[in-house]
Amino acid sequence: MKRHLLVAALALLGAASGYMRGAGALAAISPMNCTLSGYQGASGLTAVVTGDSLAVTWDGDRNQELRLRFVIDNGTPTIAELAARKKGAAWGTLASNVTPEFRVVSGRRRMDREAEEGLEENGVKEITPDVFEAYQWDPFWDAPLNVPGGMPDDRRTVGLPRKPDEIHRATAAYKADGCDVKTDRTHLTVTFPGVSLGVFAGQLQFTVYKGSNLIQQEVVAKTSENSVAYKYDAGLKGLSTADSRLTWRDLANVRQEYLFGGARNEREAPLKTANRLLIVERGRAGSIAAFPPPHNFFWARESDQNLGYSWYRKDPSTSLGTSPSTAPGARETFAFGIRQAENEERENLRGNFALYSARPGTMQHMPVFYYASAEPAEATRDAVLAFTHGDRYKPIPGYKTMIHHYHMNFGQRLMAARSADAEIVDLHAIRAAGINIVSPVDNVGVGGGAGQRQPNDVLTQHEYQIEGAKRHSDKDFLVMPDHEFYGSVLGGHTDMLFSHPVYWLYGRANGKPLVEPHPKYGKVYNVGSPEDLMEMVKAEDIILSMPHPRTKNNTGYPDGYKDKWFFKDPHYASFGYRWGMGIDRSERRLCEIRCLPLLDEASNWFANDPAPPKYIMAISEVQTQAPGDDIYGFQPINYLKLDAVPAPDDTSSIIKVLQRGDYFISTGEVLIPSYSVQGAGSQRKIVADVEWTFPLDFVEVVWGDGQRTDRQIMSTTEATGFGQRHFEIPFDATGKKWVRFAAWDVAGNGALVQPIKLNLPQTSTK
Repeated sequence: MKRHLLVAALALLGAASGYMRGAGALAAISPMNCTLSGYQGASGLTAVVTGDSLAVTWDGDRNQELRLRFVIDNGTPTIAELAARKKGAAWGTLASNVTPEFRVVSGRRRMDREAEEGLEENGVKEITPDVFEAYQWDPFWDAPLNVPGGMPDDRRTVGLPRKPDEIHRATAAYKADGCDVKTDRTHLTVTFPGVSLGVFAGQLQFTVYKGSNLIQQEVVAKTSENSVAYKYDAGLKGLSTADSRLTWRDLANVRQEYLFGGARNEREAPLKTANRLLIVERGRAGSIAAFPPPHNFFWARESDQNLGYSWYRKDPSTSLGTSPSTAPGARETFAFGIRQAENEERENLRGNFALYSARPGTMQHMPVFYYASAEPAEATRDAVLAFTHGDRYKPIPGYKTMIHHYHMNFGQRLMAARSADAEIVDLHAIRAAGINIVSPVDNVGVGGGAGQRQPNDVLTQHEYQIEGAKRHSDKDFLVMPDHEFYGSVLGGHTDMLFSHPVYWLYGRANGKPLVEPHPKYGKVYNVGSPEDLMEMVKAEDIILSMPHPRTKNNTGYPDGYKDKWFFKDPHYASFGYRWGMGIDRSERRLCEIRCLPLLDEASNWFANDPAPPKYIMAISEVQTQAPGDDIYGFQPINYLKLDAVPAPDDTSSIIKVLQRGDYFISTGEVLIPSYSVQGAGSQRKIVADVEWTFPLDFVEVVWGDGQRTDRQIMSTTEATGFGQRHFEIPFDATGKKWVRFAAWDVAGNGALVQPIKLNLPQTSTK
């Protein structure tokens, strides 16, 4: 091993010396004081400190090798060289003397007025400082950068108007005096301290993964201020325009390229790129792709319209150091990377742009991924798209994909067009993402109590929704009508998913029967109380779920009625899983603070109840979608254990799968095609097959005893990208009432199965 490292060091020193002679000295290089106590070299993943530089070399994918050489220039961590090659071929330099760029814009977090309404329903009549502190972090209707606010939808936020001095903008400044190098089996991380970024302070990290061409660059930082909401942009600057071109696909999937030249940019130029992907091609040397994490980069919005998640900027000429220069021979440079917009483009949605939440003292991760390759741009594009299966949910034999709670106003739009055959482009876009079943939600309800009744033309809307679903479905694509009962008789909002067509109206006056005959629609239910609703639900095989628990109008729910008889009923099956309504970049798992604790707490609530546990169901919450929108990036998906898509007149097979919890949730990159709890008594075994694209980070077994939740986390950092594994994990069930399994990758993507009660017949998706 020592001889291997010596040979590697000499080779890297020679390469570094040649680079320095060819490119000239950097501005003010500091000695590279690196701590390597957490580093262990291995074949295919090495780090060597030589004088003033640190060189990291690793085996990538597609028979490639990659090399990163770092120096510290005036306190700024600098990539002196990024190179790639096919094994056995000459190295090609993809970038030299480039630096990481991070920008942050922060504002003040406010509460959602709908959350205020939900709390009031649960007996909280005043938003005291303590109440605000507890409930400020999970908003939907907040837009901290929309100053002063007050547009129609913006009035859904408490505490307007906003003030310009709430907004803070900053670019990262670096004062590194060394680095720390650590390995975790196939992962190697280089950390530079001394980063300040507006209200944040922390460190800069680069992580590479043996067996993959991925490079993760991120600022990991915290703030001591309260009520911080923020967004970040990230990338590289200082790349030479010589022999460079930018290439991407536009939203019509047409290849575009930019060859530089022309005047420099005063600020970043945004690009609306397909698949969130921008690539720099560096002549014959190869290419570098920049892209965000596929999912946790996004907070929840009413729209999944692509607002331009890529950027480039032509910068002033620079000398061989990092400072602008007009000297002869100065090189033309550019920067590129990932970005978030500051507002919605549609005026009526400007109030829904909540940004990330940064709780004081939490370590916020602000990553950008690069894929460096010795191949041209199109081959690099194909390699990157493989991580998300081309932004399509991968088919699995024996499963069908389903997304719930799409706010496309399906019935209303068909009724407005006066035709159940009218084109709904949303469905084309959803089908193109590999989704087999979609439940578009039409809003139902008027609020104000049971005495208020919906107008009868709502029945016409139901008719268009039902008939339109039949006409827009096919043998492998089902439109399954869903109603969101806002101002629900149960409290908050309630989703209703039907096994067959049902006509009903909200409102039941005294003396009016629950069921009335109708000359056109047959039975029509009049629902004015929880008892009415549950009687209809049981008679018509409907399942209920809560679309957005602990946020929006459901703030305080389902906690507020966990002891109610209707919530204990098996027909109340689940609640919605959608990250982003309060996404916090310190979360290791998607919706780790709001959704997953609720799943586990609810499993404890009903641990001793003979009924099945409550499940979690992937939802969208988006209003409209069209081809070119980022449908894949914005939502999770349900993989239902189902051999075939049923006909729209009878979707009871789907209802049964959802009631049994015979499905798993995924972002698309991590899949769990089989899972079971095997054995009896106290000696059980968790058996699961997992496959992934990004390198897998960890798997976990989570359980509860009816009071507390605990977990066992198993690191999988030995796993390289694009793998599969069969897990058999011994599990001592003594005193435990339920258990579930989940898997998460290095980009924050994941999959989780539903909880299984240990005292009931076992569910298996094997």
